[in-house]
Amino acid sequence: MLVLRLLNVVAPAYFLCISLVTFVLQIFVFIPSMFRDPSSTPLFSPALLHGALFLFLSANALGNYVLVIQSSPEDLGKDLNLGKGAEVADWLDGSRSPGSALPSTHFCRLCARVTQRHDHHCFFTGNCIGSKNMRNFIMFCLYTSLACLDSLVAGMAYISATLSMSFADPLAFLTLLPQSISQFFSGDLLSSEMFVILMLYLWLGIGLACAGFCCHQMLLILRGQTRYQVRKGMVVRSRPWRENLQEVFGKKWLLGLLIPVLNVESSYRRQKEK
Repeated sequence: MLVLRLLNVVAPAYFLCISLVTFVLQIFVFIPSMFRDPSSTPLFSPALLHGALFLFLSANALGNYVLVIQSSPEDLGKDLNLGKGAEVADWLDGSRSPGSALPSTHFCRLCARVTQRHDHHCFFTGNCIGSKNMRNFIMFCLYTSLACLDSLVAGMAYISATLSMSFADPLAFLTLLPQSISQFFSGDLLSSEMFVILMLYLWLGIGLACAGFCCHQMLLILRGQTRYQVRKGMVVRSRPWRENLQEVFGKKWLLGLLIPVLNVESSYRRQKEK
């Protein structure tokens, strides 16, 4: 438990550090290097177009990241009589859901709250992902993957121009790291260039991981399931996939796709109002 609590603090700091490094490299290294193209007009120069795209992706990624943290799932334990003794112990290990009128509820040890439609605990946000912040979490994963892949392409273009090398060969990227390490220790490669090369592989790993996680999460949503339900082997009621999507993304899904906005009200809150 101590290790998990430590990871819950270190992981968000790690993500913010990577985001800051990526922003600095894009704004002060990659984008200025694109201004060297004299054939393009200032209005439609690659630097301005790429800068606008990167800022759009970064604003959506960080905006949804903040909304995931702010939109913490409601603590349903305040409205439920959990009892004492063995019943609380059942909640702690997630093996029981007292008051089964609320399906897929789960007590998280790290957040110390009972979450409706609990999916999982995200260490990079330090928060549980449930019905209230699921849409913002998916948008955060989507735009983080796109921002990382965008930085990967810009970084490869920068390294190609700086080191006068070509990535036309698919194996060039795979052999770039071992060759760069040998050149770095032999003194033929600057530390700044080596740092950018290391960031290329980090962006690739984070981008692919976030993209795969986003696709898997969308598959679960289409099936009307959560990661917690799959892990516990819970049977869910079959519904049309359109209803499952609308429950998570709401009717104004296009607005949430373009700009970071708060998620729709949870189904639990609508049940309470009724």
